[in-house]
Amino acid sequence: VLIVFETASHNGSVAPAKRAHPAPAADLTSAPPVSSEPEKAATAKRRVLAAPAVRKLAFELGVDLEQVQPSNANGRVSIEDVRAYAEEARDTSPAPSSTAASEQQPAAISQPQQRSVLPAPGSEDKREPLTGLRKRIAEHMEYAWRTIPHATAFDEVDGSGLVALRRALLPVAEKRGVRLTYMPLLLKLLLPVLKEFPIFNASLDEERREIVYKQAYHIGVATAAPEGLLVPVLRDADRLTLLGIASELERLVDGARKRSLTRSELTGSTFTLNNVGSFGGASGTPIINHPEVAILAVGKLQEKAVVHEGQLVARPMMPLALSFDHRLIDGARAGAFLARFKELVENPQQLLLDML
Repeated sequence: VLIVFETASHNGSVAPAKRAHPAPAADLTSAPPVSSEPEKAATAKRRVLAAPAVRKLAFELGVDLEQVQPSNANGRVSIEDVRAYAEEARDTSPAPSSTAASEQQPAAISQPQQRSVLPAPGSEDKREPLTGLRKRIAEHMEYAWRTIPHATAFDEVDGSGLVALRRALLPVAEKRGVRLTYMPLLLKLLLPVLKEFPIFNASLDEERREIVYKQAYHIGVATAAPEGLLVPVLRDADRLTLLGIASELERLVDGARKRSLTRSELTGSTFTLNNVGSFGGASGTPIINHPEVAILAVGKLQEKAVVHEGQLVARPMMPLALSFDHRLIDGARAGAFLARFKELVENPQQLLLDML
């Protein structure tokens, strides 16, 4: 922009102002050229081989699959690889420095001093770390609930026939030194139902997306221990007699409470039976013991008023709750499973047909 100043000369005329010359333009040719394309990565990202279930778990744990080294020879990342990487990252992550944190905090604004209110003696919250068995139980329950789409079917069974059968067999069991509870009877009645509905004795291979039908019948029995709930496993239950089941169950339950069982006695179950009544509960909604696909909870036997053959009578009733994996089992099949189990419990003499 040119600015002209006019000043009066001695003779009163206006003298033309000197014209300002613009500053020379900056030399733009010396600036380095700007690249029009972004720089390419130094190394190309490798293609990660992983099943959808593995990718889902990695996303929930915040794990970058490209950083996980596969343990399989085929290069596929497994669920165990993701968990191991997440556990290692959690153990090796450095704790934040208190000095660095204090340096990053802005200076506090001066405020009028307030009187601090001290908590009443004994009212402070108590904290304790989640460790040991309780931590493993929590992680297992959390993974099962997050991974399996649970659904639960409920029913109620008349336990009159079961009570009569135990009363008749109790003297024989006592002579042989065996403690006969309702649990061995229920387990023995459960086995033919599992064979009739094999999907309930199966598991889902989440990486290969295949249903695995188990040929063995290893029944887990939920047991209350001082540090939490344990599930000892009754292996090859279908090959044992009723008194054999009762004797082995007593040994496993006692070992679970004393924490004397081995790892092989606490893993590998194909189906779990949970006697909520033994904990003093009337009923409950069980969580599936992953990688199983179903769990049956039986409640406490209690006398209730029911209508039987047109008459209001008192009967020992027992609630049932069957939780199942809705990816493999639908409601109709769960209902049929409960109906068959209910039929055997109410008429346990039907087991004799398999022995004749």
